[in-house]
Amino acid sequence: MSQYRLTEEGKKYLKTGLPEKQLIEFLSKSGETEIDIARKELGETFNIALQWCKRFNVVEIKNGRISLTSNKIPDEIHNLEKSLNEVQDEKEPVSSDAQTLVRRNLIEEEKETLERKAEKIVGSEITYLLPEVIASDMWKKKPFRKYNVTVSGPKMDIGKRQPYSRFLSEVKRKLIEMGFIEILGSSITTEFWNFDALFQPQNHPSRDWTQTYSLKYPKKGLLPENKIVQQIAATHENGWKTDGAGWGYKWSSDKAAQLMPVAHDTAISPQTLSSKKLEIPGKYFQIVRCYRPDVIDATHGVEFNQMGGIVVAEDLNFVDLLGLLKEFALDFAGADSVRFLSDYYPFTEPSVQMNVKHPKLGWIEFGGAGIFREEVTKPLGIDLPVIAWGLGIDRLAMHKLKINDIRYLFTQSLEWLKDARVV
Repeated sequence: MSQYRLTEEGKKYLKTGLPEKQLIEFLSKSGETEIDIARKELGETFNIALQWCKRFNVVEIKNGRISLTSNKIPDEIHNLEKSLNEVQDEKEPVSSDAQTLVRRNLIEEEKETLERKAEKIVGSEITYLLPEVIASDMWKKKPFRKYNVTVSGPKMDIGKRQPYSRFLSEVKRKLIEMGFIEILGSSITTEFWNFDALFQPQNHPSRDWTQTYSLKYPKKGLLPENKIVQQIAATHENGWKTDGAGWGYKWSSDKAAQLMPVAHDTAISPQTLSSKKLEIPGKYFQIVRCYRPDVIDATHGVEFNQMGGIVVAEDLNFVDLLGLLKEFALDFAGADSVRFLSDYYPFTEPSVQMNVKHPKLGWIEFGGAGIFREEVTKPLGIDLPVIAWGLGIDRLAMHKLKINDIRYLFTQSLEWLKDARVV
């Protein structure tokens, strides 16, 4: 089928002959004649005819008169008229002639309609619902290919996102739907934010190199504005304006400036509370890569992810925190059994540990939570209750993905990646 169609001008010349042919036939009868007479005979097509006759070298002009140099109509004209007939008969013309006729606006390329394109794709029956098939309504006009869905075929490995990466994206999406704002933290922080701002004393055993890592170079980082530093220092030494008595030691800014990989996600929370962009009431969360020396086994690693956050508002209480934690466990991990145990953290009071029952590993600790002590919030300029939590998102994923070893979250095993459930 031709990809061209005649224009109105092309249809006209198919009946009357091309203008250059008309001029040649006129001069064959009249002989040499004045240009004005020839122009009057051919009318508005004279200039076109003269242009092409000159190109074919069949006319000459002298002293205002025009005559033929040959009475024979050139083959080029016959070929062009033949191509016009072929387009009319829906045949494909010679490429060079077609290009000439397109330039002369005697034929035009026929743009493929959406329906014609769909017809080519579909054939006698519909195999795939492609966009052209839907948009053209071709799916209403042609039958669908029938499939025997009872026959089992070979296993197919389809493309999909890495299971743990997909799980994290879903957690973020749900938290945002719940009204939380995501906070992005750095993997490297100072002991000030990781410990001091959380009212953890500088002589606490957890700061020992066997409990956390420290940077060799650079060793020191920058502390925040002096007002916050001084208020936190006073809180450590004597309680400052809180109801507590502090830890009773001489606080060191050098110790606080020591750089370290983030040891827990809660290191981000005091930075959020001290931010000038803090909204009250406000709900914030962070998913942070954490680093701590540990014995690597099915439920522990030396680097891992934690999902934590805070809610700051008036009239918050411990029941609100437990309700939020339970919702996390049920919704994010798909847990059936959740339990809460009393616990201790230097920066929260009261504090709670959340456990979820794994079908094979039994009760697994998912994280801790509590209400920030005033020794944490007041030096940062917050006089409202703040509930905070830090959950082992890796362990939540273990429960959701039905795996028994936390290392599988980061495995390069193609067999597991192919077979892992999409949740």
